[in-house]
Amino acid sequence: MRLPSWLSQHLAALRAVLVFTVLLGLVYPLALVAVGRIPGLDGKADGSLIEVGGRTVGSSLIGQSFTDADGNPVPRYFQSRPSAAGDGYDPTSTSASNLGPESVVDTLAADPADSTPSLLTQVCARSKAVGERDGVDGRRPYCTPDGVGAVLAVFRADGLTGRIIRVVSVNQVAPATPFVSTWQGVPVELARPGQDYVAEGGVVTPVRGDAPAEPAVPADAVTASGSGLDPHISPAYAEIQVARVARERGADPAAIRRLVEEHTTGRSLGFMGEPGVNVLELNLALDEKYPAR
Repeated sequence: MRLPSWLSQHLAALRAVLVFTVLLGLVYPLALVAVGRIPGLDGKADGSLIEVGGRTVGSSLIGQSFTDADGNPVPRYFQSRPSAAGDGYDPTSTSASNLGPESVVDTLAADPADSTPSLLTQVCARSKAVGERDGVDGRRPYCTPDGVGAVLAVFRADGLTGRIIRVVSVNQVAPATPFVSTWQGVPVELARPGQDYVAEGGVVTPVRGDAPAEPAVPADAVTASGSGLDPHISPAYAEIQVARVARERGADPAAIRRLVEEHTTGRSLGFMGEPGVNVLELNLALDEKYPAR
Protein backbone atom coordinates (compact mmCIF):
# COMPACT_ATOMS: atom_id res chain seq x y z
CA MET A 1 0.00 0.00 0.00
CA ARG A 2 1.44 3.31 -1.05
CA LEU A 3 1.40 6.06 1.58
CA PRO A 4 0.10 9.52 0.75
CA SER A 5 2.84 11.89 -0.41
CA TRP A 6 2.36 14.25 2.54
CA LEU A 7 2.82 11.37 5.01
CA SER A 8 5.90 10.09 3.17
CA GLN A 9 7.47 13.53 3.36
CA HIS A 10 6.82 13.77 7.10
CA LEU A 11 8.27 10.31 7.73
CA ALA A 12 11.38 11.18 5.70
CA ALA A 13 11.82 14.37 7.71
CA LEU A 14 11.41 12.43 10.96
CA ARG A 15 14.05 9.90 9.91
CA ALA A 16 16.46 12.73 9.03
CA VAL A 17 15.89 14.34 12.44
CA LEU A 18 16.55 11.05 14.23
CA VAL A 19 19.70 10.29 12.22
CA PHE A 20 21.22 13.74 12.68
CA THR A 21 20.26 13.77 16.36
CA VAL A 22 22.20 10.58 16.90
CA LEU A 23 25.17 11.70 14.78
CA LEU A 24 25.48 15.31 15.91
CA GLY A 25 23.89 15.09 19.36
CA LEU A 26 25.54 11.87 20.58
CA VAL A 27 28.25 10.40 18.34
CA TYR A 28 30.07 13.66 17.51
CA PRO A 29 30.18 15.07 21.09
CA LEU A 30 31.28 11.69 22.51
CA ALA A 31 33.98 11.43 19.84
CA LEU A 32 35.34 14.84 20.81
CA VAL A 33 35.30 13.89 24.49
CA ALA A 34 37.23 10.73 23.62
CA VAL A 35 39.81 12.72 21.66
CA GLY A 36 40.14 15.09 24.60
CA ARG A 37 41.06 12.15 26.84
CA ILE A 38 44.08 11.21 24.70
CA PRO A 39 47.28 11.59 26.77
CA GLY A 40 48.88 14.93 25.95
CA LEU A 41 45.56 16.51 25.01
CA ASP A 42 43.64 15.96 28.25
CA GLY A 43 45.21 18.99 29.98
CA LYS A 44 44.17 21.31 27.16
CA ALA A 45 40.69 19.81 27.06
CA ASP A 46 40.32 20.53 30.78
CA GLY A 47 41.23 24.20 30.29
CA SER A 48 45.03 24.13 30.57
CA LEU A 49 44.73 24.56 34.33
CA ILE A 50 47.86 25.13 36.40
CA GLU A 51 48.13 23.52 39.84
CA VAL A 52 50.62 24.35 42.57
CA GLY A 53 50.71 22.23 45.72
CA GLY A 54 47.47 20.51 44.77
CA ARG A 55 45.69 23.85 44.36
CA THR A 56 44.50 25.28 41.03
CA VAL A 57 45.99 28.76 40.64
CA GLY A 58 44.73 29.59 37.16
CA SER A 59 44.90 28.71 33.50
CA SER A 60 47.73 29.28 31.07
CA LEU A 61 45.08 30.43 28.56
CA ILE A 62 43.39 33.11 30.70
CA GLY A 63 45.22 36.05 32.21
CA GLN A 64 44.73 37.38 35.71
CA SER A 65 45.59 40.48 37.70
CA PHE A 66 48.37 40.57 40.28
CA THR A 67 46.97 43.18 42.63
CA ASP A 68 46.29 43.55 46.34
CA ALA A 69 42.90 43.80 48.05
CA ASP A 70 42.65 47.48 47.08
CA GLY A 71 43.40 46.80 43.43
CA ASN A 72 46.96 48.15 43.56
CA PRO A 73 49.66 46.30 41.58
CA VAL A 74 51.83 44.04 43.75
CA PRO A 75 55.42 45.25 43.04
CA ARG A 76 57.12 41.84 43.30
CA TYR A 77 55.10 40.45 40.38
CA PHE A 78 55.13 41.14 36.67
CA GLN A 79 51.91 42.92 35.78
CA SER A 80 49.46 41.80 33.11
CA ARG A 81 47.96 44.08 30.48
CA PRO A 82 44.68 45.89 31.24
CA SER A 83 41.44 43.93 30.86
CA ALA A 84 37.94 45.11 29.91
CA ALA A 85 36.34 41.73 30.74
CA GLY A 86 33.97 42.45 33.63
CA ASP A 87 35.99 43.64 36.61
CA GLY A 88 39.10 42.29 34.90
CA TYR A 89 39.85 38.89 33.35
CA ASP A 90 36.33 37.61 33.96
CA PRO A 91 35.85 34.68 31.51
CA THR A 92 32.06 35.00 31.84
CA SER A 93 32.22 38.62 30.60
CA THR A 94 34.87 38.43 27.92
CA SER A 95 34.80 41.63 25.88
CA ALA A 96 36.67 44.71 24.75
CA SER A 97 35.86 48.26 25.79
CA ASN A 98 34.34 49.07 22.36
CA LEU A 99 36.06 52.48 22.55
CA GLY A 100 37.85 53.68 19.43
CA PRO A 101 40.26 56.36 18.22
CA GLU A 102 37.59 59.07 18.40
CA SER A 103 37.03 58.52 22.15
CA VAL A 104 39.10 61.49 23.33
CA VAL A 105 36.66 63.58 25.43
CA ASP A 106 35.85 62.52 29.00
CA THR A 107 32.37 62.71 30.50
CA LEU A 108 32.95 64.72 33.66
CA ALA A 109 30.55 64.66 36.62
CA ALA A 110 30.53 66.59 39.90
CA ASP A 111 31.31 63.29 41.66
CA PRO A 112 34.52 61.88 40.11
CA ALA A 113 33.18 58.36 40.68
CA ASP A 114 30.40 59.10 38.17
CA SER A 115 32.78 60.41 35.50
CA THR A 116 33.57 58.29 32.44
CA PRO A 117 37.10 58.57 31.06
CA SER A 118 37.65 58.42 27.33
CA LEU A 119 39.92 55.81 25.80
CA LEU A 120 42.60 58.48 25.41
CA THR A 121 42.49 59.39 29.10
CA GLN A 122 42.56 55.70 30.09
CA VAL A 123 45.69 55.22 28.00
CA CYS A 124 47.30 58.38 29.40
CA ALA A 125 46.56 57.45 33.02
CA ARG A 126 47.85 53.90 32.59
CA SER A 127 51.02 55.08 30.86
CA LYS A 128 51.72 57.59 33.63
CA ALA A 129 51.17 54.93 36.32
CA VAL A 130 53.41 52.39 34.57
CA GLY A 131 56.11 55.00 34.10
CA GLU A 132 56.10 55.89 37.79
CA ARG A 133 55.99 52.26 38.93
CA ASP A 134 58.77 51.02 36.66
CA GLY A 135 60.97 54.10 36.50
CA VAL A 136 60.59 54.85 32.80
CA ASP A 137 59.29 57.80 30.82
CA GLY A 138 55.50 57.50 30.94
CA ARG A 139 54.81 60.38 28.56
CA ARG A 140 52.75 59.75 25.43
CA PRO A 141 51.60 61.97 22.56
CA TYR A 142 48.28 63.72 23.22
CA CYS A 143 48.56 63.20 27.00
CA THR A 144 48.85 65.86 29.71
CA PRO A 145 51.50 65.67 32.47
CA ASP A 146 48.75 64.77 34.97
CA GLY A 147 47.66 61.75 32.91
CA VAL A 148 44.54 62.72 30.94
CA GLY A 149 43.89 63.37 27.28
CA ALA A 150 45.41 66.63 26.05
CA VAL A 151 42.31 67.87 24.25
CA LEU A 152 40.97 71.40 23.77
CA ALA A 153 37.52 72.63 22.79
CA VAL A 154 38.17 75.65 20.60
CA PHE A 155 35.33 78.15 20.13
CA ARG A 156 35.37 80.60 17.22
CA ALA A 157 33.35 83.73 16.61
CA ASP A 158 31.60 82.30 13.53
CA GLY A 159 31.30 78.62 14.40
CA LEU A 160 34.06 76.84 12.52
CA THR A 161 35.71 80.02 11.24
CA GLY A 162 36.60 83.41 12.57
CA ARG A 163 38.78 84.40 15.46
CA ILE A 164 39.14 82.19 18.53
CA ILE A 165 37.10 83.56 21.41
CA ARG A 166 37.34 80.75 23.97
CA VAL A 167 39.43 77.64 24.67
CA VAL A 168 38.67 74.90 27.24
CA SER A 169 40.85 71.95 28.30
CA VAL A 170 37.94 69.51 28.25
CA ASN A 171 39.52 66.71 30.29
CA GLN A 172 40.95 68.80 33.11
CA VAL A 173 39.03 70.18 36.10
CA ALA A 174 40.08 72.21 39.12
CA PRO A 175 42.47 72.08 40.91
CA ALA A 176 44.49 70.97 37.87
CA THR A 177 46.59 73.39 35.86
CA PRO A 178 45.78 73.64 32.12
CA PHE A 179 48.43 71.72 30.18
CA VAL A 180 48.84 74.84 28.01
CA SER A 181 48.21 78.28 29.43
CA THR A 182 47.14 79.85 26.12
CA TRP A 183 46.11 78.67 22.68
CA GLN A 184 46.81 81.07 19.82
CA GLY A 185 46.79 83.94 22.28
CA VAL A 186 43.58 82.98 24.11
CA PRO A 187 43.78 81.85 27.77
CA VAL A 188 42.85 78.18 28.32
CA GLU A 189 40.12 77.41 30.85
CA LEU A 190 39.58 74.28 32.91
CA ALA A 191 36.46 72.23 32.19
CA ARG A 192 33.40 72.35 34.43
CA PRO A 193 31.71 69.04 35.35
CA GLY A 194 28.41 68.43 33.59
CA GLN A 195 29.07 70.67 30.60
CA ASP A 196 29.17 69.34 27.04
CA TYR A 197 31.56 71.64 25.23
CA VAL A 198 31.18 69.78 21.94
CA ALA A 199 27.40 70.31 21.98
CA GLU A 200 28.03 73.98 22.74
CA GLY A 201 29.99 74.35 19.50
CA GLY A 202 33.58 73.74 20.57
CA VAL A 203 35.86 72.14 17.98
CA VAL A 204 37.68 69.14 19.50
CA THR A 205 41.42 69.73 19.09
CA PRO A 206 43.88 67.11 20.42
CA VAL A 207 47.33 68.52 21.16
CA ARG A 208 50.31 66.26 20.55
CA GLY A 209 52.74 67.85 22.99
CA ASP A 210 56.47 67.09 23.23
CA ALA A 211 56.30 63.40 24.15
CA PRO A 212 58.58 61.03 22.20
CA ALA A 213 57.11 59.50 19.06
CA GLU A 214 57.97 56.03 20.39
CA PRO A 215 56.80 55.93 24.03
CA ALA A 216 58.87 53.96 26.54
CA VAL A 217 55.69 52.29 27.80
CA PRO A 218 54.52 49.71 25.19
CA ALA A 219 51.00 49.73 23.78
CA ASP A 220 49.99 46.46 25.46
CA ALA A 221 50.69 48.03 28.86
CA VAL A 222 47.96 50.63 28.32
CA THR A 223 45.33 48.90 26.15
CA ALA A 224 43.18 45.82 26.71
CA SER A 225 43.08 42.88 24.32
CA GLY A 226 40.00 42.17 22.22
CA SER A 227 38.89 39.35 24.53
CA GLY A 228 40.07 40.95 27.78
CA LEU A 229 41.53 37.52 28.69
CA ASP A 230 44.94 37.57 26.98
CA PRO A 231 47.46 35.90 29.35
CA HIS A 232 50.49 37.33 27.53
CA ILE A 233 52.37 40.60 27.51
CA SER A 234 54.97 41.70 25.00
CA PRO A 235 58.69 41.13 25.71
CA ALA A 236 59.05 44.93 25.68
CA TYR A 237 56.54 45.33 28.53
CA ALA A 238 58.24 42.53 30.47
CA GLU A 239 61.62 44.19 29.98
CA ILE A 240 60.67 47.49 31.62
CA GLN A 241 59.39 45.54 34.66
CA VAL A 242 62.59 43.52 35.21
CA ALA A 243 64.39 46.07 37.39
CA ARG A 244 61.41 46.51 39.75
CA VAL A 245 60.79 42.78 40.16
CA ALA A 246 64.50 42.10 40.74
CA ARG A 247 64.68 44.85 43.35
CA GLU A 248 61.60 43.61 45.19
CA ARG A 249 62.91 40.03 45.27
CA GLY A 250 66.55 40.84 45.95
CA ALA A 251 67.59 39.06 42.76
CA ASP A 252 70.04 39.79 39.96
CA PRO A 253 68.24 41.57 37.08
CA ALA A 254 70.16 39.37 34.62
CA ALA A 255 68.70 36.26 36.28
CA ILE A 256 65.17 37.70 36.11
CA ARG A 257 65.74 38.55 32.48
CA ARG A 258 66.79 34.97 31.73
CA LEU A 259 63.60 33.74 33.39
CA VAL A 260 61.57 36.06 31.17
CA GLU A 261 63.29 34.63 28.10
CA GLU A 262 62.46 31.09 29.24
CA HIS A 263 58.76 31.99 29.34
CA THR A 264 58.70 33.88 26.04
CA THR A 265 56.96 32.13 23.16
CA GLY A 266 57.61 32.92 19.51
CA ARG A 267 55.20 33.55 16.66
CA SER A 268 52.67 30.80 15.96
CA LEU A 269 53.96 28.57 13.14
CA GLY A 270 56.88 30.96 12.91
CA PHE A 271 55.02 33.80 11.20
CA MET A 272 51.64 34.50 12.87
CA GLY A 273 51.25 37.00 15.69
CA GLU A 274 54.02 38.37 17.89
CA PRO A 275 56.23 36.90 20.64
CA GLY A 276 54.58 36.91 24.07
CA VAL A 277 55.36 36.30 27.73
CA ASN A 278 52.87 34.26 29.78
CA VAL A 279 52.55 36.34 32.96
CA LEU A 280 51.06 33.68 35.25
CA GLU A 281 53.66 31.07 34.36
CA LEU A 282 56.45 33.64 34.75
CA ASN A 283 55.23 34.78 38.18
CA LEU A 284 54.89 31.19 39.39
CA ALA A 285 58.48 30.52 38.31
CA LEU A 286 59.54 33.67 40.19
CA ASP A 287 57.88 32.46 43.39
CA GLU A 288 59.66 29.14 43.05
CA LYS A 289 63.16 30.43 42.28
CA TYR A 290 63.21 33.85 43.92
CA PRO A 291 60.69 33.97 46.81
CA ALA A 292 59.83 37.48 47.95
CA ARG A 293 61.80 38.76 50.88
